[in-house]
Amino acid sequence: MTGAWQAGIDMGGTFTDVVAWNGETGESRAAKVRTRTDDRIAGIRDALAAVDLAWDEIGDLMHGTTMATNAIVEGKLADVALITTEGFADTLDIGRQNRRYLYRLDLPPKIAPQVPPERRFEVAERIGPAGEVRVPLDAGSLERAVRQARDSGVRSVAVALLHAYANSQHEEAVGAALAPHLPYVALSSRVNPEAREYERMATTVLGASLMPLVAGYLDELESARPDSARLHLFHSAGGMASSEALRDLPLGLALSGPAAGVAAAGVVAAELGIDNAISLDMGGTTTDVCLIRDGRAEIDNAREIAGRPLRQPMVAVESIGAGGGSIARLDHGALTVGPDSAGAVPGPACYGNGGTDPTVTDANLLLGYLDAGRTLGGDIRLDAAAAREAIAPLAREMNVSAEQAALGLLRVATANMIRALGRVTVERGIDGRACTLIAFGGAGPMQAVPVARAFGIRRIVVPAFSSMFSALGCVSAEKSYTQQQTVRMGSAQWDTAAVAAAHDSLRARLAEPLRAAGHGAEEMHSRTVAAMRYSGQSYAVEIPDPALDDSARLGDAFRALHAKLYGFATDEPWELVALRVTVSLPRPDGRPIAPGTAHARDGGRQGECWFGPGEPVATPRFERASLPPGRRIAGPAIVEDAWSTIVLPPGAALDADDRGHLHIDPGDNS
Repeated sequence: MTGAWQAGIDMGGTFTDVVAWNGETGESRAAKVRTRTDDRIAGIRDALAAVDLAWDEIGDLMHGTTMATNAIVEGKLADVALITTEGFADTLDIGRQNRRYLYRLDLPPKIAPQVPPERRFEVAERIGPAGEVRVPLDAGSLERAVRQARDSGVRSVAVALLHAYANSQHEEAVGAALAPHLPYVALSSRVNPEAREYERMATTVLGASLMPLVAGYLDELESARPDSARLHLFHSAGGMASSEALRDLPLGLALSGPAAGVAAAGVVAAELGIDNAISLDMGGTTTDVCLIRDGRAEIDNAREIAGRPLRQPMVAVESIGAGGGSIARLDHGALTVGPDSAGAVPGPACYGNGGTDPTVTDANLLLGYLDAGRTLGGDIRLDAAAAREAIAPLAREMNVSAEQAALGLLRVATANMIRALGRVTVERGIDGRACTLIAFGGAGPMQAVPVARAFGIRRIVVPAFSSMFSALGCVSAEKSYTQQQTVRMGSAQWDTAAVAAAHDSLRARLAEPLRAAGHGAEEMHSRTVAAMRYSGQSYAVEIPDPALDDSARLGDAFRALHAKLYGFATDEPWELVALRVTVSLPRPDGRPIAPGTAHARDGGRQGECWFGPGEPVATPRFERASLPPGRRIAGPAIVEDAWSTIVLPPGAALDADDRGHLHIDPGDNS
């Protein structure tokens, strides 16, 4: 019998968050435990035990993880062989011919390719850009390439043939020939069926290098999973997918953790009727921001991780090095914050683990926002003297007090975040000042009011479970599959039937995993985005819900969006570059509600906080779980839970609602 509990588990590099919800009783539970990097399955059981549940009590386990991201960033990737079209083995070396550091000739011009020349093998074949077979696949060269790949000692092979996005038959034949000899084969026509040869090849190689790690972990999960529990993995485009689907497409996990938090912010925005929102997720190393429109995150199909191109549909998160552990220093007299971080080890100086550099967290403690007498998460005690000692050398260099240096440090961090907010709004034709800021993560609610004031935002929401919001995103997200495919159809040669066939084929392929899980077509929803551009342009704009059966209406929509984004539109020929389709099941009914109590403490605890260069201000502190719906608190005030702190400066005000969300009017700086 399937359990009534649903559990979302977000496994980060340092901590694992869990949010559990019983759909029958409405009960919610949440906890945070240390990540077990030595035994991740034991870590999942530890997380469930922290909310007094066993795995066999769980009906659906939704799991997000930074495992794939960390492997890419740390370079812990499997060796890979590459099979490509004859004459194109050097594509990874050539890349886009651009230097990573234009003015640093002492540094390597570009990142080293993942596959060295001795593991690149060629086959004689050629597909044209329209999908026509120009040179049939040569059987002798195929046999030789398979033998070379097998003898190279790798377990994983990437296959990226020229124009395979338009016709995959040669890649499928190569994959079939490799299957009896090697356990892991990645085909570019499945990983990234799009034009841009270098990016498609590099993405396929990166996916192949992750396959042993991800497949091994997924096999462990499936072996440990009780028969009564279903398993879902959170993918980078903001939904859940089966372990079977991600075993062959491991790059779907590359942005799993941040995507879960953004998905949860989308659920909150839809629940509260917010048309445009910006998520602000501030953790220990980075701050991630993302635009959310009509309850859905913006999606980007071209990103980089650790300097490597990654062509996959992913939430369009803008990350900056401004987290709680970001280090401050003077650079030629200018105060800078990040991008380097104290990390989890040794961490900020105030954690008492040997850190000595001044960080954002040290500044927050020195200014009184964090409570030095409070134990965070049960085992982290903050050391105010260590924070002051770390900031003191910086203050002496600046010839100001330690408190003034800490205030300056936070202002610089805020300025970094403002620039990120501008990139996710202005560049998409959105007035960010009219958006609602949804702040979460361990440090997001501390910086939310200064960020909102500086950017001109008039409303902030600190959602329920804000300190473990990615785990909440796992619980509340929809089950979905997303992929983008090159089409290349010009307005002058428009073929409605051909476009419809390409769209229907992509949608059917994405629906297959849901059908295999027993879901009927009547349960599924699909969303389509068309990437369009003027003929000759390099990059496209995205048209949601395009009129693919009416080229005139589609062209009007393209010109209107182009004029909105760039200030002009012409009657020149345009082309449909690609289609991105998402097939999904509806989000589950209901969602967890944060527990609370009937009566609020009246700020009985007091402390002194610095909000400006003058004198410290007496500031009451409240327990978040004790705030009843309708309770209004005017700043200055501090609201705390076990893992996060909300700072309410003078002039700001806060209201709690009946779902555990806190609504903040940032006011002004007076």
